[in-house]
Amino acid sequence: MPFNSGSSQWRGLLFCAVLCLSQSLIAGGTWELPPPPPPDEYGNILIDRTTKTKGIKPATFSHWMHRRKFACRVCHFEIEFNMKTNTTEITEAANRAGKYCGTSGCHDGKASFGHQEPECGKCHNGDKAYKKERFAELARLPAAPFGNRIDWGRALNKGLSVPVKYLSIKPDPEVSSFKEVLVLESEWEGIPPAIFPHRPHTWLLDCNNCHPDIFNIKKKTTKHFSMAANLQGDFCGVCHLSVAFPMDDCKRCHPAMQN
Repeated sequence: MPFNSGSSQWRGLLFCAVLCLSQSLIAGGTWELPPPPPPDEYGNILIDRTTKTKGIKPATFSHWMHRRKFACRVCHFEIEFNMKTNTTEITEAANRAGKYCGTSGCHDGKASFGHQEPECGKCHNGDKAYKKERFAELARLPAAPFGNRIDWGRALNKGLSVPVKYLSIKPDPEVSSFKEVLVLESEWEGIPPAIFPHRPHTWLLDCNNCHPDIFNIKKKTTKHFSMAANLQGDFCGVCHLSVAFPMDDCKRCHPAMQN
């Protein structure tokens, strides 16, 4: 049966072709994306930087459970979690001292459960599917074809998701309202430009989440930025492979692409 150009089969075939082309552009190595997890596990991570050596089960963190309540900047700016898993020097002592997860307004024993028994197993369970039954609570949010199968952007625009944007540090209103839209020309013939709108990102993130570590703005360019690099987890791939909508949702970034 021929492919329907609007079908998920066709999109999947196109993305596979993109991946193959990407691999040919990466010198000295090959790679492939892992199979997608179930929607209720997309974005879930295990924090095990020190747990293995201490004989403790890794701590589970669910992005979809937390993003309903907090904007990304709360954890990745105010609370100072790095964007890459297991690179933040978080310890149980620091949590109990009111840092990281134990920050006031988070898991401090008041706003939410704390760091004493019998609560420990709520995080240290080593199970990415922990509490997946609560995923049904998100059924009212707009649907999407990939990732969590939730269109978080539309949920924000419609007021169906209203996460707290800050705990104590209010962002500069001029910075947080920055709305410039960038048009990024494609490196591949026949692929229309990618469109990057700052506004949806500044609503959830702080400028320094992306600049200068992920994207260099000092010289008005970012060296080595490419789709191949994105698909390896750099640049846009820092978020759009594991937490934000994945890049197999091509039309979200390349809106002029044919369905």
